[in-house]
Amino acid sequence: MKKSILILAAFTFITGAILTSCNTSAEKVDNAEKNVQQANEDLYNANQEYLADVEKYRKETEDKIATNNKSIMEFKARIALEKKDAQIAYAKEITVLEQKNSDLKKKIDTFKAESKEQWENFKVEFGKDMDELGTAFGNFFN
Repeated sequence: MKKSILILAAFTFITGAILTSCNTSAEKVDNAEKNVQQANEDLYNANQEYLADVEKYRKETEDKIATNNKSIMEFKARIALEKKDAQIAYAKEITVLEQKNSDLKKKIDTFKAESKEQWENFKVEFGKDMDELGTAFGNFFN
């Protein structure tokens, strides 16, 4: 008798636990809608951060490119005081630097990132190119 009461009590407890833990279909729909709204908000926020990062990086590189252009103008003024032989050699080097600077400007202006990973890869590659150009500017008269 004790066993049957114990089994009946355990069965009742398990059944009650199952029934109280189950959500109705309306509750499931509400939870799903909340999850979708949260996911959309998270996606929107991530997209805004990504766009802000792109814009910030573009501004930084435009400033560097403008600084490079200024340096090129200073180099041109400075080589005007050099001997003719040196002027010719420096003029060729300046032309190369101008072309690289122009290419980098075109590259940043025309880049269309389709994913965050693609953007991160572009930034690394572009940063290396900018660093190489900066080194070339630094070593111009050395």
